[in-house]
Amino acid sequence: MLEVLIVDDEHLARSRLVRMFDDLDAYQVCGEAENAEQALAKIEQLDPDIVLLDIEMPGASGMRAAEQIEALEDPPAVIFCTAYEQYALDAFTTTAVGYLLKPVRKEQLEQGLSKVTRINKIQRAVASTSSARTSITAKTHRGMERIPVANIRYFLADQKYVTVYHTAGQHLLDCTLKELEAEFGEQMARVHRNALVVTRWIEAVERTCEGGYRLRMADMETGPMVSRRHASEVKALLQTL
Repeated sequence: MLEVLIVDDEHLARSRLVRMFDDLDAYQVCGEAENAEQALAKIEQLDPDIVLLDIEMPGASGMRAAEQIEALEDPPAVIFCTAYEQYALDAFTTTAVGYLLKPVRKEQLEQGLSKVTRINKIQRAVASTSSARTSITAKTHRGMERIPVANIRYFLADQKYVTVYHTAGQHLLDCTLKELEAEFGEQMARVHRNALVVTRWIEAVERTCEGGYRLRMADMETGPMVSRRHASEVKALLQTL
């Protein structure tokens, strides 16, 4: 089930969209926000799959919010909702997957949501055909060192740094999770906005004391956390390994 964040400064508009999702079994509204600042905070907290984003709002506009969302390491899909047709061309200068004109009709909403699924499938197909290296270069106290991909268990991003966790330790990398995900395709899976794992080394998904999920990786004392957004995908993935 895909989780949706609704962003609109008008309470009635948000409520109307929420009611539309009552009959859409493949989607679930996970939260609401009334401005761009709240939207970015909710995205960080809830990690939704899709954001329905109003353009005309007090403070930063939806266009500006979309640019900030696009800059995230693992951004949700954005679908604009607005009462003004003149924003249509501007909307498509961003990576938004859809544009809905208010008042949004249910049929229109379903069409916009369906684009998200199709685009995700295309992205996965492209990633799976990429030519990947058999080793990567990391910074160590001795300088630069090659780490065989076969020894890597997962990658973890922390602000502007990415750390690779492998059977001989952990080291910093000069790249992003997006680049690694694009290069290694189906060898790896995103389990959190900040975590990318090598799927063949996943041993289990375990509950934490706080009620979240953490992966147990082969040859590792501890593994990365799994976000709410990716929990169902990871559980399904385990059934196929």
